[in-house]
Amino acid sequence: MPWDVQQRRGLWLPQTGWWLDAQVAVGRSFVSHAHSDHIAAHREIICSAATTRLLRARLAGARMEHVLPFGHAELLSADTTVTLHPAGHVLGSAQCLLAHERHGTLLYTGDFQLRAGVSAEPCATPHADVLIMETTFGLPRYVFPPAAQVFAAIGEFCREALADGVTPILAAYSLGKSQELLLGLAAAQLPIMMHSSAFKLTQIYEELGVKFPPYCLFNGSSVAGHVVICPPSASRATVIQALPKRRVAAVTGWALDPGAIYRYQCDAAFPLSDHSDYPDLLEFVNRVQPRLVYTVHGFAREFAGTLRARGIEAWALGAANQLELGLG
Repeated sequence: MPWDVQQRRGLWLPQTGWWLDAQVAVGRSFVSHAHSDHIAAHREIICSAATTRLLRARLAGARMEHVLPFGHAELLSADTTVTLHPAGHVLGSAQCLLAHERHGTLLYTGDFQLRAGVSAEPCATPHADVLIMETTFGLPRYVFPPAAQVFAAIGEFCREALADGVTPILAAYSLGKSQELLLGLAAAQLPIMMHSSAFKLTQIYEELGVKFPPYCLFNGSSVAGHVVICPPSASRATVIQALPKRRVAAVTGWALDPGAIYRYQCDAAFPLSDHSDYPDLLEFVNRVQPRLVYTVHGFAREFAGTLRARGIEAWALGAANQLELGLG
């Protein structure tokens, strides 16, 4: 009997009575990480220790929390165990591996990054019979350059702006990307200010054992000579717009798209992502060796088609799957 996977607002597994990253409040859900599009006011959750700490800072309210260490199997029900494995996306991000005595194993990745970052646990690749994987960058054109090369380019952008008497603004998500930037720019030894939302989460990272180079809280009156890291929405806020001289860079995997600087209304765009690019999506499947793959998010339909062309049964959840014709 196969696993029953249903996509609604999140993924529902009726055989277990649990959701995976439900986007609206439900009774019981696995929470892969603490980004806002993966959390809601659930009554009962399973997550990692770091996710619990970050979640409490981002979502008010009480809930029953089952905090599992990575690599430790726990009973989810009488016939199912659950084990969390690192996803490499942000600190504490987890994949969920379910093992059922009749259905076999199912691995749900959540958002994941196969290549090693500097501010999250390295991504694991456990074997599973069925794989549900995130495919945000599931097209061949999305191949990220080496992170060291991107950090060097960002550092040069900041140094040039400071030399011109301009404040460089790096627009990056408060959770994950901001901390990756702070660590990745350490060698550049730039004075860095962080927007309050990123500052708060960076302090939690420190409480969880991550060490950072010096940084301080954003202060508009003393910003001269500093690099500012702030979320994309804050880069358009009054306090940033009030800076007399500023130069804004978007830090996102979508910087690979043509016209990214016009889309993000910025001066530069740098392709730094905490998701896997196309080659790493293929490599992840190769390592997990599933017999069936479900794809979600981004270019899910296209990537499922790519896998089918490689002889792997794959289907995009919640999308119309167009079967390929084998024409001789």
